[in-house]
Amino acid sequence: MKLRDGLLALACLLIGTAAAKADDPDLIFRKTTVWKFLSPDHKLGTYAIDDPDVEGVACYFTVPEKGGWIGWLGLAEELSNASLSCTQVGPIKFKRKLSQGDDAFSQRRSLIFKKMQIVRGCDPKRNVLVYIVYTDKIIEGSPENSTSSVPISPWGQNTPPVRCADWISD
Repeated sequence: MKLRDGLLALACLLIGTAAAKADDPDLIFRKTTVWKFLSPDHKLGTYAIDDPDVEGVACYFTVPEKGGWIGWLGLAEELSNASLSCTQVGPIKFKRKLSQGDDAFSQRRSLIFKKMQIVRGCDPKRNVLVYIVYTDKIIEGSPENSTSSVPISPWGQNTPPVRCADWISD
């Protein structure tokens, strides 16, 4: 009975891990920044995500990834640095009404306390989507951040572009 329960728990864990991986960002490439002897190197990783609520917008971000044995085991607290670039990759369509500062993406940067977030907002005067990447902790956040903007433009159509102010509010 105990073996069966253990196998069932392992299967649930594997299924949960596979489901969590579906929301992972797409790795574009990694570049080594510090070579480590007999353990994984420190790297910069560049990733892409599609905004889950705004069709037609993709964001690219680069984050440092700690190597060494602690980094390899997933126990290292990652640095708060991140860069961000978002762009229009198709016609922009909002999937639902949003609020200023809603999360477009979040990812853990340490075992428990640190999280990187990409949030979105709208500049209604200029009809521009604005994205910010930053890292926070339960006790103390980080002022490290990066901002990117996506002017909403027509995309191969004669119709005017959507207005972000109609979809994102305070």
